[in-house]
Amino acid sequence: MDSFNLMRAFRRIVERASLARAAEDLGMSAAGLSKQLRALEAHLGVVLLQRTTRRMSLTDTGQAYYLECCRLLDELDALERGIAQQSGEVSGRLRVNAPLSFALSTLSPLLPRFLAAHPQLALDLVMEDRVVDAVGEGFDVSLRIRAELHDSSLVARRLASLQQVLCAAPAYLQQHPAPTTVAQLGEHALLAYSLSDSPGSWPLHGPDGQVTVTQPTRVSANNSLLLRELLVAGTGIGALPSFLAAPALASGQLQQVLPDHHYPQRIVYAVYPTQRHLQPKVRAFIDFLHDALPRCAGLDC
Repeated sequence: MDSFNLMRAFRRIVERASLARAAEDLGMSAAGLSKQLRALEAHLGVVLLQRTTRRMSLTDTGQAYYLECCRLLDELDALERGIAQQSGEVSGRLRVNAPLSFALSTLSPLLPRFLAAHPQLALDLVMEDRVVDAVGEGFDVSLRIRAELHDSSLVARRLASLQQVLCAAPAYLQQHPAPTTVAQLGEHALLAYSLSDSPGSWPLHGPDGQVTVTQPTRVSANNSLLLRELLVAGTGIGALPSFLAAPALASGQLQQVLPDHHYPQRIVYAVYPTQRHLQPKVRAFIDFLHDALPRCAGLDC
């Protein structure tokens, strides 16, 4: 019996609160994972999880065993990472989460060079605009673009900064004269990013300080690529992250609106679980992005 693998399987079931989700993470069937759980319980002679068709919950013994599993597995992982660090080998499977628009526009052109430099590494990239639970969902690194971070359980490294640029298509501005004051934004069709730090409001810094404007939006979407296409098509005025706005502004597809006003700066962070020994694959990826991102359009370090 491979006790450590059974312990890892049990830990993932508890953390994912679902046999199906844990099985998917582990690359096996739910039936196979259920069989492993039964084998572990039979080996220990105890019931670890109370299971019904609707939910599962830890028994008191299961809770104590889960905590001890976490301690032992973390120590084992730290030992293995320490040995791997000594060899400096970048290998294994790296699980990364990144915002969809950022991954497609900025990260994807960089990945071939990173993978070519580390042929023993496999990459699992999950693109989602929502803020994920990096620990609970098993990510080695999560890339986040926020004004500030609030999760103290994660380590964060600043990779780059960017601006939100207020812009519109020339065709739209020909039919609707560009606003010259923040108050005039209310006279326009506004497009907003629904997952922003301040959805539904426009916190703009100008010559006279910050003005926060709350205006109804014609379109609200949770993806910046969609908003960019709508803006280029002349649908209205909206804010884009500089890595999307810069190419469209340079090509003339979009024009900046209210250039004397800007949003609070946003930071591109690499976040990862607190660990005594950072795995070589994680360190290599974060170091690569720290060096490569400053040369990407619309980013600044």
